[in-house]
Amino acid sequence: MKLPMKLHHIARSEMDPVSIVRQTDAAHAAHRRRLARKSASEARGGVTRRSTLWALSAAGLITFFGIWWLAAAAQLIPAMFLPTPLAVAQRFVDLLTHPFVGFTLEQHLWSSLQRYLMGVLLAMAVGVPLGLMMGWFRWLDYIVSPLFETLRFIAPIAWVPFAALWFGTSVGGPVLIIFAGAFPPCVVNAYRGAKQVDERLLEAARMLGLSNRMIVCEVLLPGALPAVVAGLRVAAGLGWMSLVGAELIVASSGIGYMMVKGQAAVDTATVMSAMIAIGMVGAVIDLLLGRTEAFAMRHRRRARQ
Repeated sequence: MKLPMKLHHIARSEMDPVSIVRQTDAAHAAHRRRLARKSASEARGGVTRRSTLWALSAAGLITFFGIWWLAAAAQLIPAMFLPTPLAVAQRFVDLLTHPFVGFTLEQHLWSSLQRYLMGVLLAMAVGVPLGLMMGWFRWLDYIVSPLFETLRFIAPIAWVPFAALWFGTSVGGPVLIIFAGAFPPCVVNAYRGAKQVDERLLEAARMLGLSNRMIVCEVLLPGALPAVVAGLRVAAGLGWMSLVGAELIVASSGIGYMMVKGQAAVDTATVMSAMIAIGMVGAVIDLLLGRTEAFAMRHRRRARQ
């Protein structure tokens, strides 16, 4: 009796191991080709989306500088108060080699960065451990929270009179104001991160007999790391803005001091050059901390898997 063609093919395949292997290899090859086509399509789509985003960013910058140039060229505002983009760029380059109020632009930036690092690192060194311990020790939370919740809403610039009285124009004044701006985000995010740590991990640590210090260092800090890094990113931005405000009043060098002297001399190009330098350094700081935050999130996801 003759079998139908399809059944005959199946029967022959069942009896022929070589055919089975070939069919399996062909199916795997077809699946790999489909995955490759899908990956290529997604890659092309990703490139297209990135190209579109870059084009939109470029269009935004071109529009901004175009409006600026037109307003300056039409003298809607006197050139003394609104120089052209080219004039500002030339002044920016000139400040890199020719001192202004005793220092070049690079030296002013370095002076500002030194104060900034001292203030921000001090805020991180105090704020992160304090936030973690407040999240673990309830009694410490009750002691610190009333005072902290009152002080953290005071704007950093409000500390300028105290900084001027206590430190004058020495480095302590700007460091105090930077600390006042960067400290609250470090505490708040570390505290919230500690509160979000899985209770099962904490219970396991207690059952293993770990000390409070080990629980904070080995359990709370790794579990709260993404929130801590996010807080550091916010703290870094607020600290940088606080630094500029501090140097406007209580400093004898630095980028903020440079802006004050430029304003006193009605040198708008110098003021705008300092503002550009401030924005560029701030963007670099935020980019570095953004990468650190993304790394912390990836590390946490891998740890959960």
